[in-house]
Parts: sequence; structure tokens; C-alpha cells
Amino acid sequence: MKLYYNVNDKPNFGKVLVFALQQLLAIMAATIAVPSIIGHGMSQAAALFGAGVGTIVYLLFTKFKSPVFLGSSFAFLGSMGAAFSGAASMGLTESVGFVGLIVGALCAGLVYVVISLVVKFVGTKWISKIMPAVVIGPTVAIIGLSLSGNAIGDLVSSSVNYENIIATMALTEEEALAQLTQALSISKWIALFCGLVTLGVTIVCSVYGKKTFKMIPFIVGIVAGYALAAIFTLIGKETGILGLQIIDFSKFDKIEWIPNFTFVRAIEGCKELTVGSFFVYLGTIAVAYVPVAFVVFAEHIADHKNLSSIIEKDLLTDPGLNRTLLGDGVGSIAGAVFGGCPNTTYGESVGCVAISGNASIVTILTTAIMAIVISFFGPFSTFLATIPKCVMGGVCIALYGFIAVSGLKMIQGVDLNDNRNLFVVSVILIAGVGGLVLTIGKITITAVACALILGILTNLVCGIGRNNEVKKDNESQEEK
Repeated sequence: MKLYYNVNDKPNFGKVLVFALQQLLAIMAATIAVPSIIGHGMSQAAALFGAGVGTIVYLLFTKFKSPVFLGSSFAFLGSMGAAFSGAASMGLTESVGFVGLIVGALCAGLVYVVISLVVKFVGTKWISKIMPAVVIGPTVAIIGLSLSGNAIGDLVSSSVNYENIIATMALTEEEALAQLTQALSISKWIALFCGLVTLGVTIVCSVYGKKTFKMIPFIVGIVAGYALAAIFTLIGKETGILGLQIIDFSKFDKIEWIPNFTFVRAIEGCKELTVGSFFVYLGTIAVAYVPVAFVVFAEHIADHKNLSSIIEKDLLTDPGLNRTLLGDGVGSIAGAVFGGCPNTTYGESVGCVAISGNASIVTILTTAIMAIVISFFGPFSTFLATIPKCVMGGVCIALYGFIAVSGLKMIQGVDLNDNRNLFVVSVILIAGVGGLVLTIGKITITAVACALILGILTNLVCGIGRNNEVKKDNESQEEK
């Protein structure tokens, strides 16, 4: 994988802005999706601001050596929901839920801090023993493959809510159903076409592009896909054909000029809590957040192993796993204070580094600053939010695919003729692709985490006696 700009390289100012915008486009959809899913008045702009702040904190802790952006973590969706449901069950208002978002992120961040301290004093050799290439490689592949359903789902999806539009029409129930069925049928094919054009332009730029164009395939692809989707949408509005309308321009009717920061709402919620009710609520939040932090820790290692293979430098050694964990944990807390969402290293960001060949840390820093600035500029952030799902789906096929391929490359040196290795890889791939997800109360163990845990256990079982065999082989070779 060729890097045009390595970690310490500094592209000129103009290029940095373009590269940073590309990174922002790669991570933005997922970052603002989390607050949208949770609801309760959570701010997308605040989540973007928090992601920018969290990334800067991460870069500071990692001494500007790890080129990855931190965005809103999907792993904590259930935990964040518990912050609001827990408040409601105690008869408290929604504002108390925002207190829970910050307290929960603090609990999760402290888990990272504790693990970081353990790593600092114990070292990272234990990680290499329980998570060798035969385990971590397919796990990284699963990170990309587990997201493939999202990419394909978006590829054939419009961003327009046809039901809301049809509800404003004077139609009978049967006529409304017929309109909706027709709109969905047409939009699926239009969305697929726009998404494939986006993917095609991205591929052409990456493979055949010259100089700068080769490094910004996502921007060119998204612009091409957005332009095509805009043409179909305008035609649809003029002709009254709903299925042609792919872009939801109505988002410009609700521009958020100033981010609704989480800590502001939390201050209001604190007024409702007594000392007793706070500790009862704290127990609910801790149970919801702490176990998930251990799950995300596994994904943290996989992401950094993947990024290490791309930049050809072991990030778990330099700046060190203890620093990446501290950066992730404290950055997550900082991000939640502003945006409510715990942050995590983004596979989309890693994929962008891989495909563009740009690992410049200056680009990541500029992306973080850009996210913070854009969160205060409502029209532009709203414009980015109108990028249709199908266009982002086309881009994400490449992004998630590169993550999967990066993981598979890690096992190139693994002897798959040895059944012990074959079983480990098989278990991880099938558990991950099959979507093995375990829910224990309010705790959800993701498919990636389940696959990794099963892979570790399988590797340990298959590895019984392996050291003795290696020792005997070495002794026999010495005798010869």
C-alpha cells in the first residue's frame, strides 16, 4: 500500500484543506447518525464538535503519531439510550439523561485509563500472545465485512421520507399506499444508479487519476454522485414523481446555527438530582457503560493493528498502546461533554488513509479543526448532511472493503495448511460475517467483539501443546 504522505509529512496548505475535507466526508455520516438515532434533542452539530475535540485530545496523547479520526461510537447506542430511560424510570426529566451521557462517558473513559496503566507497567507482550496475526487479521477483516450490510443498504436507499410527503397529499389510504409503493420501487433503482456512479468515479480517480485527483477520489466521487442525485431530485420535483427525489432538501428548513452542547443541558439536569438519587442513577449508568468499554477495547486494538500495517509502523509500540488508550479514553470523555457521544477510532478514517495514501497527521488535525468550525456554520454542515445515503453507500463500499482487505493481508504469512490456524480464522470469519451479537441486559456485545473473543479462545485451545512441539523441533534441529 503506497503512501504519498507519511505521518510526519506536511502537504501544502491548499492540499491539506482538500484532504481534510475528504476525511470529514468519510466520517461525517456515521458521526452525526448516532445523535439522530438516540433522539431526545441531541445535537448533530454538537456531536461533530465533540468528535473534533476528542480527536485533538487523542492526537495530543499519542504525540501526533497516530493518524486517525475519532467519531461517535455506535457501540454505546444502548448505553446512551439507558441514560435517558434510566432517568425516566426515576421520574426525572430528559435533562437528567444528558447528565448520564457525560457520567457514562466518564465511566467508560476511566476503564481505558485503568487498562492503560496496566499496559504501561505490564507491557504489550501479552497482547501479541493472545492476539497474534492469525487472530487479529481476520478480526480486522470482520470490522469491514460487518459494515458491508450498511453500505449495501445505503446504496439502494433514498434520503427522502416519502411517507411524510404523501401524508400532506389529499389521498385515500389505498392511493397513499400505491404512491408509496411506486416511490420506493423507483427510488431503489435511481439510488442504485447514483451510488454506482459514485463508486465508479471513485475507482477511476484512485486508479487512473493524476497527482492530487488520485489522492482525493472520495471528494470527486461524492461530488459526481451528489450532482447526479440533485438532477434526479429536481426532475422529480418538477414532474411530481416522488421516486426520483433522492436528496432531502427539506433539511435546510431546520438549520442548526449553534450546537446544543450536552454540558449545557446537563447543568439543567443537575438541579433535579439529589445526592441519593445521583448515586442510584450512577449505578444504572455504570452498568450500562463500563462493560461496553471492555468490548470497544478489543476493537481499539484491531483498529490500531490495521492502521499500523498501513503506515508500516507499530503504533502499539510507538507511541504505545498505553498512550493510544489514554487518548481514546480521555478523548471520548471530552467528546461526550460537548456532543454526548463517546468517541472511538473510526474504520472509515483508516480506510480513507489507506485508499488516499495520505497518512499525514497534519491532515487529521486539520480535519478535527474543520469539524469544530463547521459545527458553528449551519448551512454548510446541513449541506453535508444532505448527501444522500446512496452516494455515501457507494463510497463506503470502497472504504469498508479496504478495511476487510487490510485484515486479510495480515494473515498472508500465516500457514493455513495447519488446521490449528485454519480453525481460528474460520471461527472468526463465520461468527463475524454471520453477525453473532449477544445481549446481556442492557449490554450488547457486538459481532466484532464476539468474533474476536471466540477467536482468542479457539487459538488458546488449538495452541495447547504447540510451544512444546516448537521446543522439541528446535532441540532436534540443534542435535543435527
